[in-house]
Amino acid sequence: MRANSTRAYPVGAEGPGEGYELVGHKYFVSAPMCDAFLVLAQAPRGLTCFLLPRWRPDGTKNSLQVLRLKRKMGNVSNASSETELRGALAWMVGEEGSGVRTIIEMVAMTRFDCMVGSAAGQRAAVSQALHHCSIRSAFGKVLDQQPLMQNVLADLVLESEGALALSMRVARAMDSRAERHEDLLVRLCTAIGKYWICKRTPNHAYEAMECIGGSGVMEDSPFPRLFRESPVNAIWEGSGNVQCLDVLRAMNKTPEVVDAFFHELAKAQGAHAALDHWAVSLRKEIGDPADIEYRARDVVDRMALAIQAALLLQHAPTHVADAFCASRLTSGGHRNYGTLPPGADCAAIMERATPRA
Repeated sequence: MRANSTRAYPVGAEGPGEGYELVGHKYFVSAPMCDAFLVLAQAPRGLTCFLLPRWRPDGTKNSLQVLRLKRKMGNVSNASSETELRGALAWMVGEEGSGVRTIIEMVAMTRFDCMVGSAAGQRAAVSQALHHCSIRSAFGKVLDQQPLMQNVLADLVLESEGALALSMRVARAMDSRAERHEDLLVRLCTAIGKYWICKRTPNHAYEAMECIGGSGVMEDSPFPRLFRESPVNAIWEGSGNVQCLDVLRAMNKTPEVVDAFFHELAKAQGAHAALDHWAVSLRKEIGDPADIEYRARDVVDRMALAIQAALLLQHAPTHVADAFCASRLTSGGHRNYGTLPPGADCAAIMERATPRA
C-alpha cells in the first residue's frame, strides 16, 4: 500500500475533513457500484485515507471512471473494477500521513467478513454433501451408511464446526473491544482465523463436491459456484503470507496478545490431553525466535487448531470436540478428509449437522 502512486491535492483548506482532488489509477476497486469508497492517496505529508463519494455535493457525478470490470474466476456477482481518478473529490479521514492506520480498522472488519463468508461456504458445502449422501445409494446401500463415507462426511462437519466456533469467538471479541482481553484477541485471532478458515475452504468445497460425484461438477448444481467462490476470501485483504506475518507483527509489537491467546486455551485446560500437550509445544514454538518468519505458517496453523479445539471443548458436544482433537492435534495435524481415527462417533457428528426439512 505504501507504494501507492495516487496523489491528493487540496482544493482549499488542508487537514482532516477537508476536500481534496485525487488523481491516479486504481487497479482494483471492489464493489464499484457503491455510493462511497475509502481510498488511500499520497498527500503532502504521506499516505492518507480519504472518503470518496460517487456523486459530488452539487449532484454531478464525481470524476472517477470505471475502465473495465475484472474477469474474475469467481465472486462474479460482486463486481471488481479498474478505475481512474481524474480529479475526484474526496474528504480526508483521519490524520494526514496516517492512512494505513486509519484504514486498517475497515480492513480488520473485512478480514472478519472473509472468515464468516468462508465458514458459511463450508456449511453450505457440507449441507449439500450430507443431504445427497442421505438419499444416494451405491453398492446396495445408502452412502451415509457406509463407513468410509461416514468418515469423510464427519470430517467435513468437524472442519465446519471449528470454522464457525472461531468466527463467532472473534465476533464476540469485536463486540467487546472495550475490554482489554477482547481487544487483544481481535488483534491476533482475526489474522489467525482469516488465514486458516479461508485457506481451508477450497479443499473443503472440493471434497464435498466429490461426495456428490459427477453431478457435483455440473454447472446447474450449487458446487461450481461454491468452488469458484472458495479461493477469493483467502486472497482478499491480505493473502496467507500477509496474515501470518501480521500474527508475528502483533506478537512482536504487543506481546500481551500471546498471553491473551494462551488464556483462551487455558479455559479448556484438562478437557483433553491432546490439547494440553499441543499447548505446551505451541508455547515453545512461539517462544523460539530462530527462523520464526520462515516457520510462520506452521506456527499459525498450530495456533488456529489450538484455539478451535479449545472453543469446541467448551461449547460443542463431547463427540464433536473429542473427534476434532483426536484428528487435528495428534500425529502432526490433519491430513486428507476422511482420515478420522478409530473411535470417532461419525453418526452423531453427521446427525448434528444434517439439514432438516
